[in-house]
Amino acid sequence: MPSPFPGMNPYLENDDAWHNFHEQFPAVAVEMLVPQLGPNYFVKVDEHVYIHEMPEERRRLWGRSDIHLGQNSKPASGEPSGSAAISTAPCRVTLPEVDRVGMSYLEIRDRRNRRLVTVLELLSLSNKRPGEDREQYLTKRAEIISGQAHFVEIDLLRGWERMPFAEDITCDYCVLVSRYEERPAGGFWPIRLRDSLPRIRIPLLGGDTEPVLDLQTILHTLYDRGGYDRFLYESQPDPPLSDEDAARARSLIATGLARG
Repeated sequence: MPSPFPGMNPYLENDDAWHNFHEQFPAVAVEMLVPQLGPNYFVKVDEHVYIHEMPEERRRLWGRSDIHLGQNSKPASGEPSGSAAISTAPCRVTLPEVDRVGMSYLEIRDRRNRRLVTVLELLSLSNKRPGEDREQYLTKRAEIISGQAHFVEIDLLRGWERMPFAEDITCDYCVLVSRYEERPAGGFWPIRLRDSLPRIRIPLLGGDTEPVLDLQTILHTLYDRGGYDRFLYESQPDPPLSDEDAARARSLIATGLARG
C-alpha cells in the first residue's frame, strides 16, 4: 500500500529507515527513467565510498589482544631447516577496525562516447551532518558544478544544514536542478512537509526529450515494496514534528493502516 502521507513521510528520515530507503531509491529511479530515455543514453548506479576508523571504544581487535614475543618452533615435516627456514613473526600487532559506508547515486551517460551527462544525488544523513563525509560530498558537488554535467540534488531530510545556496529559502525539503548551461542559476523546488513531492524533468543534451522523475510515485513504490508499515511507526520522527504536525501524522497513519 502507498505511504499514508501525501508528500514526504517524515518517519522515513529516521536512521534505521533512511539508509535502506536511500539505497533502494536509485533502482526505482532507473526503472522510471530508462523507458523514457532515447537510444543515445544509459543510466548507471555508482557509489560514493566513505572509510571511517572506528572510535577506540567501539574497536574490535583483529588477531590476539596482547603483543608478545613468539617462541621458536620446530619446522613442520617437509619444510626446509636452517637459514632457509620459514620464520615465525616475532610479535603480533592490532589493526584498527574500519567502517566502510557506500552511498549510491545515479549517472546518465551518452552511449556513443560515455560522456557524463547528468548526476543525480539523493542526499544521505552523512552528507548533511557536520564532518568529513559532508566535506567530501561538498568537494565532489563543487567538481560537478564546475564541469559540464547537469546536476540534480534531492534533499528529503529536514535535519541538519542545507547544502550551500546564495539564497536563504525556508523549506522542509528541496530539489535542485542545475543545468550546466544556466549556471550559476539553477531551478529550485522548496517543499513543505504537507506538500506533495514534485515531478521534475531530468536534463539531457540539448534538443533531446527529457525524462520526468516523479518523486512521489517513487516514494510510494519504495514504501510498498519495503514493508515499512510493519515497523516504521514504532518510534517518533527525527527531527521531531510540531504538535500540530504530529497530531496530523497520527491521524494519517491510523487511516492508512486501517485501509491496509
